[in-house]
Amino acid sequence: MRRSKLKKYSVVTAVLAGAAGAATMAPAQAAPGATLKLTAGDDAYVSSTRTASVFGAETKLVAGLAGKESKTSFLKFAVPAGTKVAGARLVLTTQARTISPVAVRRVLNTAWTEGKLTAATAPALGAVIATAVPGGSLTVDLGKVVTGPGTYAFALSSTGAAVRFNSAESGGGAPVLEVTTEGDVSPPVPSATNCVTGAKLVPTCGVLWGAAAGGFTTVPRDQALRDWEKLSGRTSTIFHTYHRGDEVFPTKSEITMTSEAANPRVLLTNWKIAYGSTWAKVAKGEQNKRIDVFAARAKAYGKKFFLVLNHEPENDVVARAGSGFEAKDFAAMYRHTILRLRAQGVTNVVNVMAYMGNEKWMAQSWWKDLYPGDDVVDWMGLDSYVSAEPGYYHYGKFNDLLDRAPTGGGMNFYDWSTTKHAAKPIMVAEWGAYHRVGRTTDKSPVFNSVLPELAKRPAIKAIVYFDTAKDDEGDRDISINSTPTALAAFKKLAAAPIFKVKLG
Repeated sequence: MRRSKLKKYSVVTAVLAGAAGAATMAPAQAAPGATLKLTAGDDAYVSSTRTASVFGAETKLVAGLAGKESKTSFLKFAVPAGTKVAGARLVLTTQARTISPVAVRRVLNTAWTEGKLTAATAPALGAVIATAVPGGSLTVDLGKVVTGPGTYAFALSSTGAAVRFNSAESGGGAPVLEVTTEGDVSPPVPSATNCVTGAKLVPTCGVLWGAAAGGFTTVPRDQALRDWEKLSGRTSTIFHTYHRGDEVFPTKSEITMTSEAANPRVLLTNWKIAYGSTWAKVAKGEQNKRIDVFAARAKAYGKKFFLVLNHEPENDVVARAGSGFEAKDFAAMYRHTILRLRAQGVTNVVNVMAYMGNEKWMAQSWWKDLYPGDDVVDWMGLDSYVSAEPGYYHYGKFNDLLDRAPTGGGMNFYDWSTTKHAAKPIMVAEWGAYHRVGRTTDKSPVFNSVLPELAKRPAIKAIVYFDTAKDDEGDRDISINSTPTALAAFKKLAAAPIFKVKLG
């Protein structure tokens, strides 16, 4: 856990607010409960004259005519399981005002993806839902179409001059499907016999439950976790530990902890592989011996386990040419390490790319250069915290640690991850609620908000609590038992059936 200066950005509201300048085709349904703002998982336009071209990476969606060329846009959204839909509407942001009417149509075929969509492969268009002239934005009532969980696709077309909307890649004002629910979304209740982890430790249903206990204390990690499990009332399926450089791991205690039949656990360990070196030197092969020694230990360990390479790398970036710690050096280090482990025959490592989710770092030009590539990343990870102390830095609930966006605007971390890396499961690799030491505040509102938020965010497949009475600077309490009410709320959370996942 390191300090991350993150901005609160909530996407869940109690009432749907109309956008300024919007051309509303029909009034949005009002209903009690929460509003889910779902970003398009796939969106792209196609061209009648460039029938084999793919435009899925464009920052715009286009509908209408440009000379003899006609363009049609497609959007796809996933409504999470367990959602009780009371109403829905599509909200689009225009890039320039226009007088062209835009038709919104249903698309029944949802098998397409933005990375392969062309005019030649585009699905057939269904009936027109509504037609209107957009202003600064366009709002479409979809209450009669979006009626429950599932995948929904739509098309935008026009017989007038081309209209341009922001796409999910635009960095702001992305297409959103706002789903009003009948009260809070009920979290899925998995069956203990059906929820099991697969080849990449992704659960078939439910969410993996984990913890890192005893942080910034002298208590051994294994003992700290056992004490924490007794306190919280549930075995921590994920056992989070930390290592650096040439330290020998998995350690004897880690092997013991993950070998108990009565308390099944899987190891999640963070390895600062470049300790005493640089990312660039690791990428060049100067730490190959270190990688190979670890590879032999990993194979001898045998069990599948999670590996994080240098969690929260944003905080370690030195954005200076030749520093060895540029963002591109991190990506190269990550790729080199994972590919070398694979070449050494390591098949039991499941790697997690763990970000800070810091809005300052997310806004940096180099932030995008950190990502090493989908081919070497198994899970997307996030380390993020909220304050339970009203008025203090990052005060909020569980959704706030996921919804922080770059300074200056852009997609929040959850939307970015599920849009840009939709195939990757998300692990909240460190999370916690804190108050300042000496200013005890009840954390139960944060703990009570977890289950409703997980139900709205199906990409989250694991959450790992970081428990300590004092953080790295000694002034924040992230423990689950700083008040009796906080502990009671956390124990209630820990007992939820959603976390009853069997290790496969």
